[in-house]
Amino acid sequence: MSAFAADIALAARLATEAGELLLALRVSDLTGDDLRKAGDHQSNELLLERLAAERPKDVVLSEESADSPARLAAERVWIIDPLDGTREFGEVPRVDWAVHVALWVEGQLVGGAVALPAMGRTLVSHPAAALPPAHAGPARLVVSRTRPPEVTAAVAELLGAELVPMGSAGAKATSVLLGDSDVYLHGGGQYEWDSAAPVAVCAAAGVHTSRADGSPLIYNEARPWLPDLLICRPELAEQVLDAVATVGGIDADA
Repeated sequence: MSAFAADIALAARLATEAGELLLALRVSDLTGDDLRKAGDHQSNELLLERLAAERPKDVVLSEESADSPARLAAERVWIIDPLDGTREFGEVPRVDWAVHVALWVEGQLVGGAVALPAMGRTLVSHPAAALPPAHAGPARLVVSRTRPPEVTAAVAELLGAELVPMGSAGAKATSVLLGDSDVYLHGGGQYEWDSAAPVAVCAAAGVHTSRADGSPLIYNEARPWLPDLLICRPELAEQVLDAVATVGGIDADA
């Protein structure tokens, strides 16, 4: 039993509730940028209100709110992305967007939830999901459909892998867990809220999660920025890390 089971259950409930709000907005009269802005704002407000009521002593780091230096001295920090994949959310009926809710406690991610509202799913770190059996064909590297990093194409060529374009970071990361891809390698940088919940959920299921050089992913930093990350099936981790090193790695300042 996870020591943070109640927190993870809360994360799942809030991510799911925010996802339901977003689905309702999608069938409203709003379209385009108006829909996207409403989604970002309303989902953020819902999550902040619920966390303030349920965990009033905790601090929140959110994509849609001003950062507070208080989190650097806090023992418990919720790292949330109220709408990951705002572009895809506004392109009805795309399903590759998500809601992220993760909890960091004293130096570690201890759990989280990723809601995939348009797929009718919420993935959690406890109880952890079961990783499907390995894919029989070439490895599938999921990549941004709008901003694919150059390193991913180079690594795919070395591995003889196929590229699978997809939207939000959460959708890409959890596609590994769901068996729809095998590797998510990202260069060019992301904010902590882009990956915290997906990393918590994937790692709990035995998926490999690290920086692109194999070093640990560290959260709740003064600058909430991660230059790169690797989320992949555990049996492929060594091959992918070797391929990244072969192509020259990823510029840490990207």
